[in-house]
Amino acid sequence: MRSYLIEASWQAVRFDPVLQEYYRSHYGKQPNKIIVKVARKLLSRIHAVIKTEIPYQIGVIK
Repeated sequence: MRSYLIEASWQAVRFDPVLQEYYRSHYGKQPNKIIVKVARKLLSRIHAVIKTEIPYQIGVIK
């Protein structure tokens, strides 16, 4: 499951401006460690979508 989440995080960094900015804010560190942080944020978003049953919107911060 972790490897799928990591792969999804790489795609999220490409298409979601908020996650892309988060990734770029940690520029200079090891990319693999940064993507794990992005995966954690993505997992939190997945949990929120499941819990609230509101569809995911790219680039929305609340």
